[in-house]
Amino acid sequence: MTWKQVFTSSIGRKLVMALTGVFLILFLIVHVGLNACIWANDGGQMFNAGAHFMGGTVVPRVLEIGLFVGFILHIVQGYMLTASNQSKRSKGYAVSYGNRGSRWYSRSMGLLGTIVLLFLVIHLSDFWFPNRSHQGFLLGEEINLFDKMQEEFSHLWVVIVYVVGCISLAYHLAHGFQSAFRTLGVYNKRYNIMLSSLGYGFAIIVPLAFAMMPISFYLGWIK
Repeated sequence: MTWKQVFTSSIGRKLVMALTGVFLILFLIVHVGLNACIWANDGGQMFNAGAHFMGGTVVPRVLEIGLFVGFILHIVQGYMLTASNQSKRSKGYAVSYGNRGSRWYSRSMGLLGTIVLLFLVIHLSDFWFPNRSHQGFLLGEEINLFDKMQEEFSHLWVVIVYVVGCISLAYHLAHGFQSAFRTLGVYNKRYNIMLSSLGYGFAIIVPLAFAMMPISFYLGWIK
């Protein structure tokens, strides 16, 4: 397979989606682990120390560039795959099987992905851009992200937006997690149940943890 085919053929696009998907799954693990430090209830000291390390150290900042590239590739290839699949099914089927053929969220990955993308833009504008604009590229006076979270999540409508974004992420992961590993060849009757359980568990636990963060601030569970 040539490099052109990797980005233009159906198989190549699915492979790029799978690889970037696994990369983004690893990012979510790191991100939720760091953000979970808010529950230390130490006034944000542990969380801010972790945020400072991620924002003021060379290696994480370089990896951040790769993260954005991964996001862009995943989004672009996702839309191209969705457009390709819709064009092939433009005439539809004689019989609609609904959830008997596939789950609704597996048929709605484009819509769910769009909601997650909009949520990502809001999240970046709320936290990443303000912090990086104070830091410069490597050094600088970053904002207190813990205080920023307290401020943002004191508004009910912001909490609702974040919860909706996390619900969309959960459904996106419910299909995307298993789909990524199957595309990479991890598909065996011996491991299917384990992979399915792991995928659904991840799709529930990680978005739930993210959703509980704004809820915890709004309800005053975090000081």
